[in-house]
Amino acid sequence: MNEGLRQARLAQGWSQERLVREIERYAKQHLSDVASTASLRVYVSEWENGRRNISPRYAAVLRGLLGITNDELMSRPTGGTETPSVVGGYDDLVNRIESARSVSLTMVDTFMNQTELLRTVDRQMGAGGLVDQMTGHLSTLEDALTFAVLPETRRPVARALASAATLAAWQALDVGSVERAWRHYELGKRAAQEANEPMYLAHAMVEQAYVLCDAGRPELAVDLVRDAWRAGAGRLSPRLQAWLHAAEAEICARAGLADDCRRSLDLAFDALPGGVEDRDPDMLSIFLNGAHLTRWRGNALAILGDDRAVSSLYTALERRDPSFIRATAGLRCDLAQAHLAREEYDQAQEHLRQARLLASRTGSVRHRRRIEQLTKRL
Repeated sequence: MNEGLRQARLAQGWSQERLVREIERYAKQHLSDVASTASLRVYVSEWENGRRNISPRYAAVLRGLLGITNDELMSRPTGGTETPSVVGGYDDLVNRIESARSVSLTMVDTFMNQTELLRTVDRQMGAGGLVDQMTGHLSTLEDALTFAVLPETRRPVARALASAATLAAWQALDVGSVERAWRHYELGKRAAQEANEPMYLAHAMVEQAYVLCDAGRPELAVDLVRDAWRAGAGRLSPRLQAWLHAAEAEICARAGLADDCRRSLDLAFDALPGGVEDRDPDMLSIFLNGAHLTRWRGNALAILGDDRAVSSLYTALERRDPSFIRATAGLRCDLAQAHLAREEYDQAQEHLRQARLLASRTGSVRHRRRIEQLTKRL
């Protein structure tokens, strides 16, 4: 039985019939041929029941649709159980070490630019269709680090790997691949430690805390965030400090720590640099300005059931960057939650409708789950 395909389909909330339609839609968009509708119905049933192997062609389609890796699709375990690859003798090993030595700063810049491109596509279109590109990107970076010998080569590559692994983790979390997200965060943390980059380490730790929140362990998530402050060792940029305070506020709200939440929100606004810039030049994965922080405050206050959440969230909605499609879906969920706290059900329903449309565009399983939870309260 192919449990991987079945679980990924169910995570999307799709029936087998819906999966067939999505395969046909994907094929049409990518100008590729697939079997007839009747045959696809049989294939999907037989794939899930283990009576038919998934061919490489259909595997590529399913990975793009469901946002999962080949191992997850085929139900093969990830990490720790694979047979290690064997390097073919000393000549091959030396060749790979020499290749790693030739990794220049220009090549590291290329790695970072590739991560930035994947980040931009993810922000606007969602993570589901990027799984193959991101898997290949991480593999390239891990190989470069594995065969690099001296610190002056290893550290820049490790820094690039930390950035890419943290992005890959957030993408995995968004499409519902929780274990993959956790493993990528661990990879990002190890790479940040190797690179001696406290900012990247603290960032990975705080994002990893969201996995714990989603798993129903917000108290442990609060502890991890506070550990991230210690890991930052006083070497965090002002914008990253503001981001970390805001994340701590949200996670404290989810843990029911109202006073801690409000205190962290005040610290976030105090730490945020002035001006219209929203990106941290020292850490390009951090986007944070006054509008983003206003939305974050509204989100945290909505979780607490604070009546002031609505005005903050509508201000954030007016000032949002339209290219942040997934973030807008989250903002609509926040507004629905705030209206539900005020028993304003018509407004909540309209924001959930908008959030559902945006979550469908990006394929965000994480947002769909939240939408379903909020819908049950109508």
